[in-house]
Amino acid sequence: MAKSLLFIPDISGFTKFVQTTEVEHSQHVIAELLEVLLAANTQNLKLAEIEGDALFFYKEEELLSQERLLAQIETMFTTFHSHLKLMEKNRICPCNACASAPKLQLKLVAHCGELRFLEIQGSRKPFGQEVIEAHRLLKNSIDSENYALVSKTLAAEIGLPIYYCSRVFRFKEGQDLYDGKELRYIYALIDQEKLVLNTFDEGKTVHFDTPPQLSIQKKFPIAAKTLLEYITNYGYRHYWVKGADRFEYNENEVTRLGSAHICVVNGKHLNFVAVTKTVNIGQLIYGEMTTSPPPVDELYQFYIVTPMASDRCVLEVHVHWKARSPIKRLIMVLFGKRSFKKNLDIALTDLEHFIASRSESD
Repeated sequence: MAKSLLFIPDISGFTKFVQTTEVEHSQHVIAELLEVLLAANTQNLKLAEIEGDALFFYKEEELLSQERLLAQIETMFTTFHSHLKLMEKNRICPCNACASAPKLQLKLVAHCGELRFLEIQGSRKPFGQEVIEAHRLLKNSIDSENYALVSKTLAAEIGLPIYYCSRVFRFKEGQDLYDGKELRYIYALIDQEKLVLNTFDEGKTVHFDTPPQLSIQKKFPIAAKTLLEYITNYGYRHYWVKGADRFEYNENEVTRLGSAHICVVNGKHLNFVAVTKTVNIGQLIYGEMTTSPPPVDELYQFYIVTPMASDRCVLEVHVHWKARSPIKRLIMVLFGKRSFKKNLDIALTDLEHFIASRSESD
């Protein structure tokens, strides 16, 4: 039987991350990073299982060449750290989970051997001694949480030199005892400064020369961070933005600058993207813009939260719009501003009722 490849990328710091930060957002962060790693699978590896904070891949009766294996490893690290940089640069949420996410790291183990399979509810699951060894190699004595480890067995099979060195990799030897058996490997610490990170669109900061055309203020008996969560989490929108058929968004993404969502009203799709503008120190802000609603060409809504105490805050909503034609501007003066204000007043009242109901249930 030909040898098969075992390949396990594991997000480092996951357990501590979940135990010490807001659980819901930490789960979103990990789910999003796992999706990113899945998308970085350029060598058609088969996913055996998602194991909490890790992905267990294999390639049945086939090993990647030295060049392809190292390219796959580098792609995983590059994609992972690029996404962490995006999360850091475009972050809106002030919670500990989102603030700590850029500190997560990645360790990756590659091993090989003859595989056996179990049939479980129609799915084939690899098992056997090599599967056990691959997972044990994650519990090693390497003094880092950001590395690539290749078992000596796999390195020998593909001709990967023990002290292979390149721009990204500088391998060393290592070994550990597991249940009295010695497992030898080579490993390289990954310095993200040596990676050529992917580019991404940084969040848009909008500047206005004039005050908002509409501004509303309301006090809430709730912590500022909690209010911001209720506003930015699109899963709560249907509780306080009535009249929409549904909201479409990425459920595994914590809202950040550049996040998109769609509000479907009477079958029409209103496309929104998260933006920001400058506010005072200590204030929290979430903004969104759309080019969808008539009669304006661009509409911006900013929710600015000012903490007053640990359980009290003030919400200001600023609405800016751009209407390029004289007719559109006249419509906004005669009817549009009044309509926007009425809808916004209703939404903030519904938001207040929603928060009150949440407080009662808690």
